[in-house]
Parts: sequence; C-alpha cells; structure tokens
Amino acid sequence: MRHGRRWVGALLILAGLVVPACASVAEEEEALKQPATLEEIEGTDVSRITLTKEAAVRVDIEADPVVASGSGTSIPYAAVFYTADGKTWTYTSPEPLTFVRVPIVVDRIRGERAFLSDGPPLGMEVVTQGASELYGTETDVEE
Repeated sequence: MRHGRRWVGALLILAGLVVPACASVAEEEEALKQPATLEEIEGTDVSRITLTKEAAVRVDIEADPVVASGSGTSIPYAAVFYTADGKTWTYTSPEPLTFVRVPIVVDRIRGERAFLSDGPPLGMEVVTQGASELYGTETDVEE
C-alpha cells in the first residue's frame, strides 16, 4: 500500500509539470498562427493583406461590387477611405480573404454612392465595412 501511494504521489507531481507545459505549447502554436499576412506590392507603399477566415469573421468584413454609373463607376460611400493626408482610397478584394488598398478619385458623392472618375474596375469587390481594421493591419497601427 505504501508503494502504491508513492507512485500516485509521483504521478500527481508529474501531471502537474506536464499540464502547464501542454498549455504553453498550445499558447505558442496559437501565437504563431497570425490572423493576417502582409505582402509588399513592389514599387508601391501598399501591401496585399490576406486574412484567415477567423480574422475576417472577427473584423466582420463586408464588401460590395463596383457598378457602372453613367459614364463612370460608383461604389458605396461606405467603401471610401480617407487617410490622414486627405487622400481617398478603397480596399478591393481581388480574391477571397485578400485585400489591397487602391487609390480612387471621387468625382462626386450623392446619397450613399461615391461616383468615381478613377478607381477599381467594374465588378471588383470593395470593402464597405472593416477598412479601418485593414488599414491598421497594413500600417501596423495598434488599437
């Protein structure tokens, strides 16, 4: 009986050492799984952002397509992003979970639509919700 108790005690001590080690391994693996990856686009100050599915859900990214409007195109005004220096941009989504900031020239705004004289092509998806989070990711701004 005495020997049995010693083994139980030894096993409990070992278990106490192993469980925290497992937790730290799991934490390290989670830390390595980045919610976003950045790829610099050569010749620009813009990066291609690729999010994990989980990150896109967490940020609640929404997008709508560029549509024809008269002699130009339009996007939802919610897709227009202004930088601190007053430049206008929109985030496009050329592939699922991939986002690229593109400069735009807004000709006029009418209601909920921004009419463009220069911008992404017809049908391209533009981000209408989550652009600020994408910009923070791209420029490494922390909340």
